[in-house]
Amino acid sequence: MRASPNLAAWRDWSCAVTVAVIEPRHLDGATRIVSELMGKVEAAASRFRADSELERVNDHAGELVPVSPLALHLVNVALDAARDTDGAVDPTIGTALIGLGYDADIATVRARTGTPAVTPQPAPGWNRVRVDRTLCRLGVPRGMRLDLGATAKAWTADEAARRILRKYGAPALVGIGGDLSAAGKHDWLVDVAEIEGGPSVRIGLTGGGLATSSLVGRRWTGPDGRPAHHVVDPRTGEPASGMWRTASIAAPSALTANVVSTWALVDDIAAGRRIRERRFPARLVDHRHDVTTWGTWPSESRAA
Repeated sequence: MRASPNLAAWRDWSCAVTVAVIEPRHLDGATRIVSELMGKVEAAASRFRADSELERVNDHAGELVPVSPLALHLVNVALDAARDTDGAVDPTIGTALIGLGYDADIATVRARTGTPAVTPQPAPGWNRVRVDRTLCRLGVPRGMRLDLGATAKAWTADEAARRILRKYGAPALVGIGGDLSAAGKHDWLVDVAEIEGGPSVRIGLTGGGLATSSLVGRRWTGPDGRPAHHVVDPRTGEPASGMWRTASIAAPSALTANVVSTWALVDDIAAGRRIRERRFPARLVDHRHDVTTWGTWPSESRAA
């Protein structure tokens, strides 16, 4: 797991996990913080664990189900993202993802053949989720299943980095998949790539969050024989097909960066307006592989 005295790297949630600290003596404790938090988030919100709280809510559609404060918070984070993006990043796409064949770990999904085709259906809509904050209960109507993939991972990176900073009083960097969170001020060098292990560029990051969302990484052959990916357009229930295939966004948090980068793939026009309004540094790749940068995107060098 330990990659260097200041860096640990391993795999979980079907993606690369990285923890970097300033002081080597903090690394083991920082790694435990990240691993333990990821375990708690998985138990609360994984769509791929039959015993998770999220799946209990999904399986008892039509009822209000008691959940932990963490599960309730993660759903509220996802609903806030849906509200902020006018429904473009919507946690009610769970049924659509299952219809596309994404109902298990990506390696399992890719190995399947002969799955019956399902007619795509628009997402039911985030405003139909029932949240009882007083009694800590969640409910969805029949036919709806929640998926928190667009927000829970980024929230975890942010929260883990904050916890490391609070415990040790020193900057820390946490990366989970395409979501990076830097707590405290420090000059980090990070690599930005469309897919894990693919060609990358190296940029500087001093704090806040950086997220890359892409249509080219988590791909498989859908039940209808067409290529599918995990970024769903809630308006149609089908894989998003906007002008960008990859969006990398820098923002005050990994959560904000992830939401905006996902939004850019679903609705490039509306997301583009928000990126310019908020002056988020952005790196966008279109389907011809042409790269466009907006705002104060850092200067790039080729990664080793």
